Amino acid sequence: MNTIEQQLWDYIDGNLDESSKKAIEEKIESTDEIKTQYEELLKLNSVFNALDLDEPSLSFTRNVMESIALAPAPVAMKTKVDKKIIYSIGGFFIISLLSLFGYVLYNSSLSMPKLGFNINMNFNLNQYITPTVLYSFLFFDLVIGLVFLDQFLRKKVAQK
Repeated sequence: MNTIEQQLWDYIDGNLDESSKKAIEEKIESTDEIKTQYEELLKLNSVFNALDLDEPSLSFTRNVMESIALAPAPVAMKTKVDKKIIYSIGGFFIISLLSLFGYVLYNSSLSMPKLGFNINMNFNLNQYITPTVLYSFLFFDLVIGLVFLDQFLRKKVAQK
């Protein structure tokens, strides 16, 4: 719908202020094309006004309202997020940041030249990471993995 047609409909419906109303009246009187379009829209508006709208019967309205009353009320969709997943992702990032911070501290030597205070944080990791510690760590990871697998499988069985 172009702007002149919209303006003509607003003029027919009486939705314009006085200045716009006078401008449209001048356009209608000055231009033959707009005048014919205005007359066609007036005829169309009179046909629309002459239409008699059918109303549904009272029983139809009652039946529809009863069926709506019997329908269950819609429930807002809520996505359930497992907090364990959020905690595990957060824990992973915290451990990553702490390990990065530890690596920076390990490879740096802190010194304060004004106080003559030097800290050298070189550790002998071979002293602390022994095969026993490594095997204990892997065993602990295996146990945790089996516990999570057990919980996952139990949930699957409970859902069925």
